[in-house]
Amino acid sequence: MDVKSRNYLLMNRQALERDIKTSYIMDRMISDEVLTLQEEERVKQQNTQKERAAMLINIILTKDNNSYRSFYNALLHEGYRDLAALLQDGIPAISSGNGKSSVDGMTSYVKTILREGGVPQRPVVFVTRPKLVDAIKKNLCCLGSDPGWVTVYGMAGCGKTVLTAEALRDHQLLEDYFPGGVHWISVGKQDKAGLLIKLQNLCSRLEHDSTLSQRPPLNIEEAKDRLRLLMLRKYPRSLLILDDVWDSWVLKAFDNQCQILITSRDRSVTDAVAGNKYEVHVESGLAHEKGLEILSLFVNMKISELPEQANCLVRECKGSPLVISLIGALLRDFPNRWEYYLKQLQNKQFKRIRKSSSYDYEALDEAMSISVEQLNDNYKDYYKDLSIFPKDVRVPTKVLCILWDMETEEVEDILQEFVNKSLLFCDRNGKSFHYYLHDLQLDFLTEKNRNQLQELHKNIVNQYKKYYKVNTPVPSQEDCMYWYNFLAYHMAGANMQKELCDLMFSLDWIKAKTELVGPAHLIHEYVEYSSVLDQKGSIVRENFQEFLSLNGHLLGRQPFPDIIQLGLCQPEASEVYQQAKLHAQRETGAFYLEWINKKSLKNLYRLVVRPHRDSVYHACFSKDRQRIASCGADKTLQVFKAESGERLLSISAHDDEILCCTFSADGEFVATCSADKKVKLWDLNKKYCRNTMIGHENSVIHCRFSPNDECVASCSTDGTVKLWESRSGNELKSIEIKDFFKNADEQADEVDVFVKCCSWSRNGDMILVVAKNKLLLFDVKTCDLLTQVINHHSTIQYCDFCPGDELVAVALSHCSVELWNIKSLSKVAECRGHMSWVHCVTFSSDGSLFLTSSDDQTIRIWETNKVCKSSNDVLKSELDVVFHNGEVMILAIYNQKHLQLISGNTDSVIMQTAAQESPISCCCLSEDLKVAAFGQESGTLKVLQLLDGKILKTQEAYRTSVQHCRFTSDCQTLISSAHDSVIQVWNWQFSQCVFLRGHKEAIKDFRLLENSELLSWSFDGTVKVWNIATGNTEKDFACHGGAVLSCAVSPDGTKFSSTSADKTAKIWSFEGSSVLHELKGHEACVRCCAFSPNNKVLATGDDKGEIRIWDILTGAFLHFCSPVTVDEGELTHGGWVTDLSFSSDSKMLVSSGGYIKWWNVTTGESLQTFYTNGTNLKSIHVSPDFKVYVTVDNLGILYILQKL
Repeated sequence: MDVKSRNYLLMNRQALERDIKTSYIMDRMISDEVLTLQEEERVKQQNTQKERAAMLINIILTKDNNSYRSFYNALLHEGYRDLAALLQDGIPAISSGNGKSSVDGMTSYVKTILREGGVPQRPVVFVTRPKLVDAIKKNLCCLGSDPGWVTVYGMAGCGKTVLTAEALRDHQLLEDYFPGGVHWISVGKQDKAGLLIKLQNLCSRLEHDSTLSQRPPLNIEEAKDRLRLLMLRKYPRSLLILDDVWDSWVLKAFDNQCQILITSRDRSVTDAVAGNKYEVHVESGLAHEKGLEILSLFVNMKISELPEQANCLVRECKGSPLVISLIGALLRDFPNRWEYYLKQLQNKQFKRIRKSSSYDYEALDEAMSISVEQLNDNYKDYYKDLSIFPKDVRVPTKVLCILWDMETEEVEDILQEFVNKSLLFCDRNGKSFHYYLHDLQLDFLTEKNRNQLQELHKNIVNQYKKYYKVNTPVPSQEDCMYWYNFLAYHMAGANMQKELCDLMFSLDWIKAKTELVGPAHLIHEYVEYSSVLDQKGSIVRENFQEFLSLNGHLLGRQPFPDIIQLGLCQPEASEVYQQAKLHAQRETGAFYLEWINKKSLKNLYRLVVRPHRDSVYHACFSKDRQRIASCGADKTLQVFKAESGERLLSISAHDDEILCCTFSADGEFVATCSADKKVKLWDLNKKYCRNTMIGHENSVIHCRFSPNDECVASCSTDGTVKLWESRSGNELKSIEIKDFFKNADEQADEVDVFVKCCSWSRNGDMILVVAKNKLLLFDVKTCDLLTQVINHHSTIQYCDFCPGDELVAVALSHCSVELWNIKSLSKVAECRGHMSWVHCVTFSSDGSLFLTSSDDQTIRIWETNKVCKSSNDVLKSELDVVFHNGEVMILAIYNQKHLQLISGNTDSVIMQTAAQESPISCCCLSEDLKVAAFGQESGTLKVLQLLDGKILKTQEAYRTSVQHCRFTSDCQTLISSAHDSVIQVWNWQFSQCVFLRGHKEAIKDFRLLENSELLSWSFDGTVKVWNIATGNTEKDFACHGGAVLSCAVSPDGTKFSSTSADKTAKIWSFEGSSVLHELKGHEACVRCCAFSPNNKVLATGDDKGEIRIWDILTGAFLHFCSPVTVDEGELTHGGWVTDLSFSSDSKMLVSSGGYIKWWNVTTGESLQTFYTNGTNLKSIHVSPDFKVYVTVDNLGILYILQKL
């Protein structure tokens, strides 16, 4: 045994003797044939565990290097990772058989194995890196005989492939560990078809001497299965090498319980597969010898033939590949100038780049200056122009054609000169070329030309304006994306304040740019260039920034919203609104809407973003409030800028939905937890998983760092809260929350408790836990329950402490968030903004902001002070509207127990009732606007006088909540229905009541016909016509097999339509009591219908968001009303279509659902969309002239819209 290995055993002997149990370790060493049965017996004869361990170590000390390796691997695989780590540095290096080193030569056995396995030969010029080669060998030995993965990772061109192949040129390694051979596959960037070909070729290679010739596998799964059998039966104990793996999904095809080595640029590529994993990082820095090799390649000479100045040049270049390449390129053109260039580097004094750059490369400016000096004067000017291009950006040739006013071929010739001298890099993207500078080159140019940068920026802006003086770039042009991304950057660099304001404060530019790249980059530009934009005040810039911040989630979707209509929803004092109004007035024939009552709405949030394309389960701030991390159903972790929503990082972090994420206090790590039962700790700088914490028995739905980052708390649906040590990933404590919910006669195992989330107090002594509808406060040290804060009537989804420890934000099972003071146990505020369930709410570190995430795919950032000062006023979605002599009068249910009469023209409350004893469930207005009526959840009906709100009559009408009420045209009779099968006709003035009985299930709704007749429809599938004077049924229609959801009557009164949960609509004749047409084709419940006033077409809307237009005469389907494109997975109408209404000329149709849409009836084309703040609009009230529209969303916000 090597002296070093022996010393490591002796040095760590005490720890080994104290902790190891010898039984399983000896089993592994016997299977490795390094320990005999007699030696095992000697160990077993010892009396104590410590004595047995001491005897085993004594035996190993008498043996060779293989015994040390076997003992190390046994420790590793039996769970003694900490002890194995103590011995790792003592693992003896493996030397080649027959005394030959891996560089000097190979045995015939090695040559045969590598040749048969397809291992690449050494390059013509080869310089070994022994430490890295040994590291690869050691990790291969760590695999032992168990399946697992060794990843050799590093940046492109750092030598991963060469080093891996070199590690395999070792007789003893192959003979002892991989007697089944090695099999090399060059993977590269592949799609599924390409991967299948690779797998087919590998299977064919492995089957080459098989007696039975099989057909190639037809798909990846079949290939994976065949490969598994081949590796198991024909090539056991062999090594599979996957070279240049780009995508983690590729590895799943090879995940067959075998031993695999991977080379990749991506360290996390093996996260998608299971098994033991080992890593070797290949540094990008080059040794002196490698620098000589680069020079030799440039000048086409052997290293031994290089002149003596070569060593000095490499040293002066400080080992930088870039600088060596620059000098090498010069020497290629002038091979006799070795001494000249060496003197230039040694003697010439240059201004150092480090003054303006984060880089510190002393030799860079020397090499750059020498290279640039070799250019002729014209080329120097062209090269200087490159100083203003942004870092890490590939610039298309067309941009430089515009800058230099030249043809493409001329520009490419100039740039090729720079490329040849390593002054510029070129990417070929299809037929076009894209050029870029290395960061160090750009830093050099920026510093050198610092005093001319403003003029250089000005020049490119002027050239752009000259070229695009009539039109703007379109997406089909290769330079389009460059200008939309960087034109503002150049204008700001040139300090062209007027031009920049004209650009950034233009709705046309905003529309074009957000359609291409989304809103985040634009918001970033408003922040980045605020000093230039705000030279005449900041109000306009703030208007546009707020507009994008609050509407950005809409601007990233398909179909792209009308930005003019969005602008019209801004406050009237806003520059955005004024510009939008001018646009709308200029566009003839366009359909735009004014939101009349928008003044009453105050925005409480500052940014709305849509970083995921599925439900967002969690989002949180970094401590400095600069970044937000989010996660969700798409299994990704996203990190983006809090001010603009600009994405910084995206990681596929788990194998299942990610339910929570949290920043560490220092902002360097993010913890995630998932339905895959794991908690992971991510290093944001290195972009890899530092720790995986396993211990929960079910989905882990929440995690949070302690204030000092030493612990991570996690909550699970298994009913526990666990505390983990961040550094090691070890479990510290586990609190059984279900113990606090069981009854006296129940066992803890019988109680089903989801622990939803936890929040640390500022000092880390207490932890707040949400389970079911309770908020529980625990002592961290003792795990004792301190207090129960809230027992809420709604299910609590999430909670978070405000850093002052007095305020708690609680996300509830509906769409709202409540703020509570935990000292006074009182509700402070309620904020509504999301369109679906709110999954989480988290405060910023200073408590000034909090953010919420939801099933509606958005994250909203709220200002705490604004929310706390806001009112909780909301309207119910049930309202009545009368359009009378140009006035719009609205009767609405306010805060559940009040009625409000609102003037739609002035947005003022004319009358408000006192609070009622029971919540109000429905209401209606009389046509003469003298009286109103409302029904309550208690079943009571009341009629009141609108002049003063005085209650005129009351009737205890129902035992269940009243659902609908309407006056007859003479206002003397009130018709109502509840959650039962009876309709009441109440003459409230004479206190007379008629009951309409006949439906077998609850009434869905009703409408008045002429001649004292009433049409009603029910969940029993029937429609009935009643005489309300007598209470008799005049006609009875058995319409549908499912519930009838809506009915409409034709303008001539001869027909009616019905729609149903059975996915059909029907047209009926009142006279013949027979069905005229059955309208089939809907794929969901048909929820609403409407006849056109000209009696020619019927419109129907369903729960899938589809609207269909039918011919009334023939029952034929004519066409859909639908937008051209919709985001994948989204409903056409943002949800159910709930109401439809035609214009009086039958040319237009308005629909309500997730939002409001207007359609061209003839073509089905969308004319306009109005995005409400909330969703689930139940109905839309339309004026007879089709110019005013009234509705309420699920957030209780009233919309009075008027056509411009």
